[in-house]
Order: sequence, then structure tokens, then C-alpha cells
Amino acid sequence: MTYCVAIKLDAGLVFLSDSRTNAGVDHISTFRKMTVYERAGDRFMVLQSAGNLSISQSVRELLPVEQIRDEGGEPVTIWNARTMFDAARVLGQAVRRVHERDAEALKAAGVEFNAAMIFGGQIRGEGMRLFQVYSAGNFIEATCETPYFQVGEAKYGKPVLDRVVRPGMPLAEAAKCALVSMDSTMKSNLSVGPPLDLVVYEVDSFQSDKLVHIDMTNPYFRMLHASWGEKLREIFDALPDPVWDESQSGTPLKVTQPRQRPLDKVTAG
Repeated sequence: MTYCVAIKLDAGLVFLSDSRTNAGVDHISTFRKMTVYERAGDRFMVLQSAGNLSISQSVRELLPVEQIRDEGGEPVTIWNARTMFDAARVLGQAVRRVHERDAEALKAAGVEFNAAMIFGGQIRGEGMRLFQVYSAGNFIEATCETPYFQVGEAKYGKPVLDRVVRPGMPLAEAAKCALVSMDSTMKSNLSVGPPLDLVVYEVDSFQSDKLVHIDMTNPYFRMLHASWGEKLREIFDALPDPVWDESQSGTPLKVTQPRQRPLDKVTAG
């Protein structure tokens, strides 16, 4: 399993992926789930993948050479696409091509065709865009109301994203939020693990020098891991305990008006 998250902000884009594929008592495999496609000054694109590793690796290899046709019949690739939407269409076609080639054989072997991808970036002439691509090659786009996507083991890292992410936040804060989201996921699920790949892209730059490979010896991530747990515990300890009626000081947990439906209760005869 894996966990990937990407965040679209006014200031840029943040991408973070783990690299664990199999977790067990005596077997852990590590493969990168993030690929950067860059032509400095013209376009910057990032692909993240989760699901069946053989499928995602095949798609990744096909993507640089995959083609679709525009309305005039001319070939379109990720390198000459005029918009990120067209580049996402190329990615969708690569997914469908792998499906056509491998889906029946995988089904015969009892393996589901399972792939989920995040694809985002910017092509000169338009703004940044971020897409989530499904196994059928179809996709959706991030909006101001939903400025981030997750694929893989998403549930553990989602709460902090929902509470913190907003389009106007600085890139450094978004990177911190993504790392906290990843740390929360790693804490609760052994199928997600280091090393991590982090890319931070600044709007209209068409390149990035903020590409970081993070392992558990990284001093910032170790600090974040320890501090996040400590601060959560401090906040938890600062919250008042529940009280059961108005005779106790504090806000009572038990509500008497309006009357709530009582719990079913069985007592010994």
C-alpha cells in the first residue's frame, strides 16, 4: 500500500509520497511513487501513483511517449500539450492502454486492475491544475472547495488536511501540513512508510529546486514527528473531562432537555 497527497494553493503546489509497497513481518519493499516531468521555463508536471505497482510502473513508462489526437488530428503528448487538461487526457489514455494490454491476464490471475494517480503542474500560458485519475482513465480536477487530493491509504491523514488546508496558505505551511498528514498515516498504518518524496512548486516558476528525499534520519521530520505527538497530548490534557450533571463544575455532557432517546438496557433479574 502507499499514501500520496497533493495540495493546490494560490502560491503553488505541494506533492508528498511515501515509498512502501508491501509490509509484513519479514518483508518490506520500497519503490518510488513520484515522477517529475520538467521542461524548464515551459512546463512542470508531477505524477504520483498508488495501487498495483506493475500497473503504475507501466503507466509511468508509457506516459512520456503516449499520444492522443487533437481536433485537427495532430498528435498530443505531455511535452507539447497546451493545457494540463490535455496532458491529463494523455495520462488517461496511457492508463487505458495498460488496461487493454494487461487487464484480462490480471483478472485470470485473480488480480484486480487497481490504479489511482494524482497528476498536477503548470504549462506556460495557463494556471496550475491538479487532477486525480482513476483506473478507467477518467479524472476529476481540484477546486477552491477541494484543494487537495489523496490516493492510497488516505483516511488517517485526512483530518488534519480538512482542518488546516486553505488556498491562501503559504507553501511552507502546506508542506508542513502534508508532512503531518503523512506522519499520522505512518503512525496508524504499517503499510505506509519511509523514505518520503516531497516536491514544492512555486506558481509560474516552471521548475523547482525543492525536491527532497526524506528518511527517518532527517532532522526536520524527526522533530515534526516528536513535536506533533507531544502537542496533541498537551492539547488533549488541556481539554476538560466530561461532567454528568449541573451539580458539577463545567459543561455537563448529559443533556436532559430536549429529552433524548434512552439506550436499550438489559438488567439481571
